[in-house]
Amino acid sequence: MRAALIALALVSAPAAAQPINGLPAPDFTATDANGKPVRLADFRGKTVVLEWTNSGCPFVRAHYDSGTMQARQREARAAGVVWLSINSGAPGKQGHVDGAGARAEIAANKAAPSHYLLDAGGSIGRLYAAKTTPHMFVIRPDGILAYQGAIDDKPTAVEADARAATPWALNAVKAVLAAKAPAPAVTRPYGCSVKYAG
Repeated sequence: MRAALIALALVSAPAAAQPINGLPAPDFTATDANGKPVRLADFRGKTVVLEWTNSGCPFVRAHYDSGTMQARQREARAAGVVWLSINSGAPGKQGHVDGAGARAEIAANKAAPSHYLLDAGGSIGRLYAAKTTPHMFVIRPDGILAYQGAIDDKPTAVEADARAATPWALNAVKAVLAAKAPAPAVTRPYGCSVKYAG
């Protein structure tokens, strides 16, 4: 009986193993805010940023209200980087949006991601063990994960801190573009907990 219960727990537990830097980033396919399928593997040959987002989170709001997130998106994209904003908020939970809601957020924030991906079931979030909003990942052009963790070194929801912080994720992008290893390559993410289904 005990063995059966343990087996059941293992089967029903969500997969949340942390991806490992230096190994291939887990592939996924998602629908974007415009209803189009987007597959990570399609961007092989380009640096990719994954940004977990939730407009109801004060930490995310500090970055968008200060303009720092949009500025980093535009700077990265101008260098040929693909920026994927991902919303893993479940229906009925903080931050959840459908396609129309995501498009409205992009317009209101004057955001500039390459795609805004909808992950209401949480499969991509769990694949990456995304814990917070924001939680950032940087993937090299060869598909290898190079950075994961916080957007910067100031774990507050204060706009002035967002402007003054050392932008760890953006610095990781710049390192990858220069064919260097990010330093730091792993940091502790901060923000609001991702509101998964279940």
